[in-house]
Parts: sequence; C-alpha cells; structure tokens
Amino acid sequence: MDRRVFGLGALATLSLSACASGSPRFLTYNGPEVTSLVVNKSTRKLYLLHHERILKEYDVELGFAPNGTKNQRGDGRTPEGTYLIDRRNPRSRYHLSIGISYPNSQDVAKAKAAGVDPGGDIFIHGEPNLRSERKRAKKTRDWTAGCIAVKNDEIEEIYSMVNKGTLITLRP
Repeated sequence: MDRRVFGLGALATLSLSACASGSPRFLTYNGPEVTSLVVNKSTRKLYLLHHERILKEYDVELGFAPNGTKNQRGDGRTPEGTYLIDRRNPRSRYHLSIGISYPNSQDVAKAKAAGVDPGGDIFIHGEPNLRSERKRAKKTRDWTAGCIAVKNDEIEEIYSMVNKGTLITLRP
C-alpha cells in the first residue's frame, strides 16, 4: 500500500445506528466494506480501509512493552505481521473485542525454535469493564498485555464495521 494514503486523514461518511434493542453496544454499519485493517505501532494508529481508501482512523494503545514484535507469552508486546480477524467477543472483559489470528504458523515455529510459548489471545478491544482495571489503564500510555486498545465508543464502531476473515496488518 502507498504510505501516502495514511497521511491523508480522509474519513468516509459512516452510517451507524443503534440496533432495535436500543443497546449502544451493538451498532449496524451500512457503508463500504472494510477490506483490511492496518495498525501502525510507531504512530499508535489503526486504519480501517476499503481497498486503499481510509474509512476510519483511530488512536490506539498497545502492549506495555510496545517496541518489537511479540515473541512469547507475557512479553507485553503487540505482534507485527499479517493476520486475520478470526473471532468476535460481545462478552469481553474489555467492553467488546475482535480477535486477531496470532500466532500464525511462522510465529509458532519461531517460538518453538526458541523454546518458548508464543502466547495468544490478541484482540482489538475497548476499555476494561472493571473499575479497578480502568483506573490502572488510564495511568499509563500502553497498558495491554499485547492487544490493541481503543475507547469504548470506538470499539463499538469497529465491531459493527469489521467482519470475521478481514485481513489485518500490524506494522512496526
């Protein structure tokens, strides 16, 4: 993808509305399909794309040790590479969450060669549901165990826009 695309900051018009149940947690989206997501770790940005056009841009928080790629469980790093959105969790400890298919076969092989567990359960998620965890998260810039965190209203948008099977690229 052309790096200039990410400097444009162009945002598409979204059509978001609450479901019939009235719950603000489950929105519907009637815009262009999100064909991929890109996370630029160095700029702390998440982009939702329709082919090469940016639909939405979000500020993100990362794992507590954000530099470098995830190598093993507990290292606090956010992975780098190309994955898929592989699950959706409406009952997440972090408001809502969508899962990333980390570790892939390359990550598993690398960890096995190093004699470590590659970890897993990497998500894009909202803020913690528990008040004590929310307070702790607000005190630091990068606070997750390796996930990508956004504000609760933002994960509601993302959850409505992104389908299982969507490609996600996490860049340094």
